[in-house]
Amino acid sequence: MEAERQAEEAIISGNVNGTEVDDTQVGKEPILDFKSFLWHGGSAYDAWFSCASNQVAQVLLTLPYSFSQLGMLSGIILQIFYGLLGSWTAYLISVLYVEYRTRKEKENVSFKNHVIQWFEVLDGLLGPRWKAIGLAFNCTFLLFGSVIQLIACASNIYYINDHLDKRTWTYIFGACCATTVFVPSFHNYRIWSFLGLGMTTYTAWYMTIASLVHGQIEGVTHSGPKKMVLYFTGATNILYTFGGHAVTVEIMHAMWKPRKFKYIYFFATLYVFTLTIPSAAAVYWAYGDQLLNHANAFALLPRNGFRDAAIILMLIHQFITFGFACTPLYFVWEKVVGMHDTKSICLRALARLPVVIPIWFLAIIFPFFGPINSAVGALLVSFTVYIIPAMAHMLTYREASARQNAAEKPPFFLPSWTAMYVVNIFVVVWVTVVGFGFGGWASMANLIKQVDTFGLFAKCYQCKTPAVIHH
Repeated sequence: MEAERQAEEAIISGNVNGTEVDDTQVGKEPILDFKSFLWHGGSAYDAWFSCASNQVAQVLLTLPYSFSQLGMLSGIILQIFYGLLGSWTAYLISVLYVEYRTRKEKENVSFKNHVIQWFEVLDGLLGPRWKAIGLAFNCTFLLFGSVIQLIACASNIYYINDHLDKRTWTYIFGACCATTVFVPSFHNYRIWSFLGLGMTTYTAWYMTIASLVHGQIEGVTHSGPKKMVLYFTGATNILYTFGGHAVTVEIMHAMWKPRKFKYIYFFATLYVFTLTIPSAAAVYWAYGDQLLNHANAFALLPRNGFRDAAIILMLIHQFITFGFACTPLYFVWEKVVGMHDTKSICLRALARLPVVIPIWFLAIIFPFFGPINSAVGALLVSFTVYIIPAMAHMLTYREASARQNAAEKPPFFLPSWTAMYVVNIFVVVWVTVVGFGFGGWASMANLIKQVDTFGLFAKCYQCKTPAVIHH
């Protein structure tokens, strides 16, 4: 039995995606050449870059807006709170992935040319009903996550070139982002994740330094938190910030040793704190309540070469993040149309194109940069990232035999199953009441107000400072 157990652990810790790797042996990382260095990532470092890069794309630009709704103290506290909560549920997802993979390996199931996804983990552990729930929430979240990236691209480029309106820029960037259909899997995002995080780091520190150098505007006011609807809208945007788990399973599956993932998301979050907290706090300190009508921080920062460089770098990073959000959708669609096992990149790319079209269309209908983040956070991220993983973990290990034979035991910092259940129940109750309940009410009220003010298919959302929206 012990020998079988060790063999299973060797398989799950060393087996890889299988779609492109031929030179990998169980438990060993492939020999690197130049192509591998740029293209073929599967180490713990690659996973860290992927997690960190995926967390802080366009949401970096909306956090000062959230601070204006929440106030400085609540903004900082909620970032830390939701960052830790998000790290916990990412840990739960990684545990469930290992459990599912271990059980399937016992049944001699091969995952060669097959990428495991979150809904398949739920199906294997809890049955088809949970598969349907996971698939619905995950796909909808990723769909709107991709929509948000397109909206952000159009919003950002407008502050460099305003000769075209934001809707026209959305058409252009929709076509550009469609090229992500040619990236086979998360194995192939190594260099992009590295560059993406570097770009976000520059932008975050540019925002911080530029705000401090500029100083506070004349007559600056910091009235937040002022109203409940604004407070919970800002809070759900922060909940969305640390909800990049919709691609966690795919990132794990692309690793040479998936068991190493357990704490990677937490360490990625710690780095993200060094970007999000200083930048949001500095911009809010400098511009205060002006941010209530400027969801994109670039709208207020002084126009110069440093700002334009930050915009261009963020545009590139948003293109990368679009690929991150869309790739799991591509996998799902490939499985639906029977193209997931196809080795031809061109055929798979052609099969993936229908996924991009509804994303493009939705970005044109709802171009509300900022408010849509909060709506997606409350209605989709709350379940996909926080509630479903916590409930799935509790149900998977509800039987004593399941706990006894668990592939992963409770972590060293919480060594009791009872303590894990207490934490999971807290996550479910808190996010259901505060995130989905109050957050859903507030974010939808704010989104409806934007629709009433600007209309659907808005040609240029917040291009000119409108009459005060938030009354």
